[in-house]
Amino acid sequence: MSEHTTRTGEKQLAIDKRYLKMARIWASNSYCIRRQVGALLVKDKMIISDGYNGTPAGFENECEDDHETTKSYVLHAEANAITKVAKSNNSSEGSTLYITTSPCMECSKLIIQSGIIRVVYQEKYRITDGLDLLERAKIELVHLLEIEN
Repeated sequence: MSEHTTRTGEKQLAIDKRYLKMARIWASNSYCIRRQVGALLVKDKMIISDGYNGTPAGFENECEDDHETTKSYVLHAEANAITKVAKSNNSSEGSTLYITTSPCMECSKLIIQSGIIRVVYQEKYRITDGLDLLERAKIELVHLLEIEN
């Protein structure tokens, strides 16, 4: 590996950590009690969309029912970011998704179909079938446990 490649890799790692920190801050916007997840879509060094887990627009801001079970219509952070960019003039083709928790199977399908080429995540969710699907689709996966810096 050349010195340039090493510097480029170190620079990308620093950028990935910063965006993942921002996604973690964005997660705090969620009204969900059990788990707060944040997502950022970045393309050409610009944030083109963001999302956090929560209920659809116009619904009450309560993610869990009286038994502390997540309501079936709660949207995941990455689904919110992807659908938000779909309503804009931007395209997610060729973008990177930064997400605080690894995606589920349903969100992984959206990631593939939306043209996202890279997923950077911090926490690996206990069910990894979404990651398996992304790997099969040859989407670059980056698992960053430590993001302080």
